Amino acid sequence: MSKLPVILVVDDDEMNIAMAKSILEMKVRAEILTTTSGSDCLNILQKRQGAIDLILLDIAMPGMDGLQTLSSIRKNPDYADMKVIFLTAAADRETIVKASQLKIADYVKKPFIPADLIARVEKQIFPPIQNQEVNDIFKALDNLGL
Repeated sequence: MSKLPVILVVDDDEMNIAMAKSILEMKVRAEILTTTSGSDCLNILQKRQGAIDLILLDIAMPGMDGLQTLSSIRKNPDYADMKVIFLTAAADRETIVKASQLKIADYVKKPFIPADLIARVEKQIFPPIQNQEVNDIFKALDNLGL
């Protein structure tokens, strides 16, 4: 039995955390962790030795904001490829450009639209098979006469 993917939701607003967690628990087979600050996010990453598949990270938080948190994550070579989806109430162009430079996987506007959140999360933790892989599978089946 394979282990469930792990998603860490980081938002200073407990209501946003509760909503995201509720939506994800209903529709996505994953272990959901939550925290309310960027520094706690970094501590969880360290304690779990990076064993997190996706981080949903609020941009606007007191203390260490989402951009600062992501910058700290990217500075650690062990987490350089960590998948991060930004959560934002105001998706202004400047913030999205800064986030893109830090290699975000995607962003979701708040308040959440459940179907949008689920689709963006599933895209990151359950990526579709690439076309070449599909072609290779069909070719192998043809060679086997199936």
